[in-house]
Amino acid sequence: MFYDKNLTRKTPRRILIVRTDRIGDVILSTPVIKNLRASFPSSYIAFMCRPYTRQILEGNPYLDEVIVYDKYGKHKSIWSSVKFSLFLRKKKFDWAIILHPTNRAHLVTFFAGIPFRIGWNKKLGFLLTKKLLHKKQEGEKHELEYTLDILRALKLSIVDKTTYFPLKKEAQEKVNFLLGSWGVKEKDKLIVIHPSASCPSKRWPQEYFSCLVRMLKEKLPYKVAVICAKNEEVYGEKVAEESGVIDLRGKLSISELGALLSRSILFISNDSGPVHIASFLGVAVISIFGRKDKGLSPLRWKPLGRKSIYLHKDVGCKVCLAHNCYKGFLCLRAITPQEVMERVTYLLNNLCRIHPAK
Repeated sequence: MFYDKNLTRKTPRRILIVRTDRIGDVILSTPVIKNLRASFPSSYIAFMCRPYTRQILEGNPYLDEVIVYDKYGKHKSIWSSVKFSLFLRKKKFDWAIILHPTNRAHLVTFFAGIPFRIGWNKKLGFLLTKKLLHKKQEGEKHELEYTLDILRALKLSIVDKTTYFPLKKEAQEKVNFLLGSWGVKEKDKLIVIHPSASCPSKRWPQEYFSCLVRMLKEKLPYKVAVICAKNEEVYGEKVAEESGVIDLRGKLSISELGALLSRSILFISNDSGPVHIASFLGVAVISIFGRKDKGLSPLRWKPLGRKSIYLHKDVGCKVCLAHNCYKGFLCLRAITPQEVMERVTYLLNNLCRIHPAK
C-alpha cells in the first residue's frame, strides 16, 4: 500500500480526507469515506471540511472525526492557518487525501507534516507527494468518479459508490413542527422548490419558478414549499409570494433540509448541492442546468438517483461567459415552465414503477 513518495508499503494508521468546498461536493465525496473504511477497517479516518458542511459528515458511521477548517472566518489569516497546521501536526496523520485542489489545503497539510499527501496537480500541487493530472475542467465523467479516482490511484478497491447523508431525529422533529405550523399533515404529499444557486449563471428565472408553482397548485393536490439558504432568501421572494406556498427560506440547517426532503415526493431545483441530498434520500429530482462549460455540465454534476431528471439546453454559444453573459442567460430562459411541468407529470406518473436510489 502506498505510504510515501517512495512507495513504502505500510497500512496508514491515521488518514485525513480534505474537502473544503460546497454541499454537493462534500456529498459526492462521501463514497471515499466508505471505501477507505473497507480497505482500512482499523485505521482512524477524519474529514476536514468547512463549518457549514460539517452536518453532512457528522453521524457518518465510517468516520471517526470531523475537523472544521474555517477558511473564510476563524482561519482566514495566515497566522491562524499556521496554528491550524500545528493543530493537525499533533494528530499525527499518516495520509492526507485532498479531494479538491486549493492552495490552503495543500499548504495546511504540508505544514502539518503529513508524510503522504495525494491530490490533484493544481494550485500549489507541487507540495503533494503524489500528484494526479487535473482534467476535471474537461468534464469527462461525474464528480463522484473523480473523487474515487484518487483511491484508484492508490490501487484501492471501489466496493460501493453510494453517497451518504445522515438523517437526525432532532432535525426531523423540527421539520415536522414547522410543517405542522403551516397546516401540513403527515399524509400530505409535498413538493419542494429551490430557486437559488451559487451564481447567477445557474439560476433559472424567478418568474419561471413562480409560473411553475402556479401550474403545480392548479393541477396537483400537493403542498408546495420553497427553500433557500439564509443569505440567498432574495432569490425565492417571488415564489414565496405565490398563494399557498409554504415559505421555509432561511429557516433550515443542512440537517433540517435533509429532513424536509425526506418528507417530500419531489424536489425541483437549480443545479445545486441540495439535489444530491435529495438524490441520496430517494426523492424524485428535477434539476435545471445552465452554462455550456464541460466542467459544469450535467455529465459531471447531475443528480445520480434513479428518480432524477435534468434539463439542459445548448443555445449555440461558442464560449460560455458565465455570469458575464451578454445574452441574458438564454440557456436558462430556453427551458420553459411548461417543459418542467411535463417532467413533473412524467415523474409523478411513474414513481410507482421506479425503485428508490438507495
